Parts: sequence; structure tokens; C-alpha cells
Amino acid sequence: MSLQSLSLRAWPRTLVVRLFLIFVVGLVAAHALSFSLLFYERYTTTKMMMLGDLERDVGIAMDVLDRLPASERAAWYPRLTNGNKLYLPGPATVHQPLTSAAQQTAAQAIQDALGDRRPLAILADRDDPRHIQAQVTLGDGSTAVLDIHLQMPALALWLPVVLGLQLLLLVGCAWLAVRLAVRPLTRLAQAADAIDPNQKPPPVPENGPREVARAATAFNAMQRRIASHMAERMQMLGAISHDLQTPITRMKLRVESMDDSSDRDKLERDLDEVGRLIREGIDYARSAHGSQEQEARVDLGAFVESLVYDYEDTGRQVTLAGQEPLPWATRPQALRRVLSNLIDNAIKFSGAAEVEMQRNGDDSVSLRVLDRGPGIPADELDAVCEPFYRVEASRNRETGGTGLGLAIAKQLASALGGQLILANRQGGGLAVELRLTRLA
Repeated sequence: MSLQSLSLRAWPRTLVVRLFLIFVVGLVAAHALSFSLLFYERYTTTKMMMLGDLERDVGIAMDVLDRLPASERAAWYPRLTNGNKLYLPGPATVHQPLTSAAQQTAAQAIQDALGDRRPLAILADRDDPRHIQAQVTLGDGSTAVLDIHLQMPALALWLPVVLGLQLLLLVGCAWLAVRLAVRPLTRLAQAADAIDPNQKPPPVPENGPREVARAATAFNAMQRRIASHMAERMQMLGAISHDLQTPITRMKLRVESMDDSSDRDKLERDLDEVGRLIREGIDYARSAHGSQEQEARVDLGAFVESLVYDYEDTGRQVTLAGQEPLPWATRPQALRRVLSNLIDNAIKFSGAAEVEMQRNGDDSVSLRVLDRGPGIPADELDAVCEPFYRVEASRNRETGGTGLGLAIAKQLASALGGQLILANRQGGGLAVELRLTRLA
């Protein structure tokens, strides 16, 4: 696997996270750079101030000590002490030569302050590289020691706190900006997912920035064109199927007036098949308007049980399992048509049907119609729900049907706010699940 494919796989898939990470990384980098420049500028300024103070203080302090009588110097050492500079009577207590750049910089400042007026020895501490002592020989031959601990003033506690709060504020603003920028795309994606020829979804709000408004306007126009095209197609299919019924009826009447013969029987069977195809075409066209049926509240368990009893009364082998009382808002006629189509298919291919009802944990319910027929090849499970698609290559009406039963069931299931799921059963047969969610 290449490095490029690994990096693409590690990269977040959502646009919100990608943009947010880019902004956050940029803000953190810019903040870190600003903090580094601020710290460096503060370090340089403080260093120059410390060296300037060192030169001034050392020169004044040694001049004072050199002019004082030896008996009074002990009282002045504490008075001259300032910050990290401590004045002590000699001799020095450290004896290592200078090694670091900081030690040499401080030593140079002391030498510049005292010049060549007094003998001077600057030594370092072996155990602490930040600790140095400058031993100065005064005019009367005695020695005074300047003890220094080289260290920068501690960083103010409020500074990182303020910088952290600034970074949090910027990150929050970046997150808000990303959400505002991506929200219109999310609305468009949700609207695209909600496109359904059986329903009329609300248009996408055409507000916001100019680019977003233009995209929403174009999407709404596309949605209207799709709905118009689907309505026109269904209307044409229904009209053609309806208009064909009249000439077929006339043809049947003429066939009935013919003398008995094998040709008459064949022609009559052909007309029956054409009539059945036309009726199912009309049913398919009508199923596109399943969402226009008024919603009603029913006991779903009793509804399914009544449908199964109707089949049993006609001598069909249909059984019911898992039935329980369940109030449900649905479109009863569309639901009855879906289940009837599925049960009819099961009886047609296996001679019997099993109906199961199951409540799911996600506030949905599954109605399964099972059979022990030949099943459907796995690569055709999706295709069989398309109009006029039949698995059998023979195109036999007696065994293959018109290819509209599952298409009607799928279209009505969508109108019910559910979905149709087909799967082959272990041991042979087909399981068709109608998964319903509550209507809004």
C-alpha cells in the first residue's frame, strides 16, 4: 500500500472535520509562532536590561565599597545586594574557568563596567553552570565578591493563560465559521437524499450567501423537473393502460362470437394476458400516488391478522407469527396492497406463505413474508424490484408474471415511509421484509 493511499485513508472523510482541522492546525501554528516571537523578543529585551543594570550596579557598588573604611564595608554588603546580585567579602568560593556563552557574556559586562582600574577574576561554579563569582581587589588590598546566579525572570503566569484563552476563542470561531460554510451543503445533501417521486418534499431554503442561494435555486428547479417528469410518465402509463381496455374488451366480445376452435382458445388466452398486463400497469401508475392517501391510525397487529384470515378463508396456506397489538399511523390501502402483493408472490411460487411481525429497537416494525420457493439469484435481488423485470428468461406469464408486482410493492413501501428488503432464506425460499417507520 502506497504512502499516498495511507494518507488519504487517514484523512477525515467529512468536509466539516477537514476544514476544521486545517483551520485549527493553521491557528495553532500561527499562535505558536507568535508566542515564540514574543518570548524571543522578551528574552532579548530582558537580557539587554539585565546586562545594562549589571554594568551600572557593579561599577557603582565597587566604587562605594572602595571608598568605605574597611570597618564599615560589612554593613554595606546587604544594602548593595539586588535581585540575583549578591555582594560578599572575599575571597571567591568557586574556582572553575568560564565555559558557557552566558557566563562569558556576563563576565564581559562586568569587565566593561570595572575596566582596568582594579584587579578582577571571574570564576564559575563546577556544580551549577549558572552560578559565577567576580572577585575584585579593592584599593586597600582586600577583596569583594559579586555572586551572580544567571537566570531570566520567571514567565508571568497570566501570559500562557491569556494565550490559551485566545487560542480557544479562535478555535471556537473557526468551528462556527466551518459549520456556517458547510451547513448549506448538508441541507442540499439531505434534500437530495429525500428526493422521492412518490412524495413532494419541501423546497430547500433559497437564502444565505449568493453562491448558496444560487445552488439552492438550481436544486429546487431540478427537483421540480424530476417530479414533473415522473408525474408525466405515470400519467402516460395510466392513460395508455386505461385506453387499451376498451379495444381489448371489444376484441374479447368478437372472440366469443367465433366458433370453437384451438385458435379461438389461444387468442382468448392472449387477450387475458394482455388484459392482466394492462390492469397491473394501471395499478403501478396508481401506486405512484400512494402517498396521497389519507393517513389513518390502525392496530397494526389486528390489521395484519385480518389480512391473513382473509387468505385462510379462501383456502390459501398463509400463517401468521409474532402478531401483537401495536397502534400505528399508516396508509391502510397502500399497506394492504403491499402485503397482498408479497403474499400472492409467495403463494404463486411456493404454494404457501408465512407472515411474521417483529418490533425493532429503533422504533420501527418489520413485516416479513416468507416462502419456500426457488428464491432469487443474489445478483438479481435489487433488479427484481424494477418495473417489468422478471427473473425467468422464458417470459412465461404463468410463472414469471408481468414483472410489476414487486415494483408496485416497492413504490407503495416508499409511500408508506418504509423500505422493501429482499433476501434468500437458508434452506431455500425468499424472505421479503417490509420495514416501516412511523409517519411524520
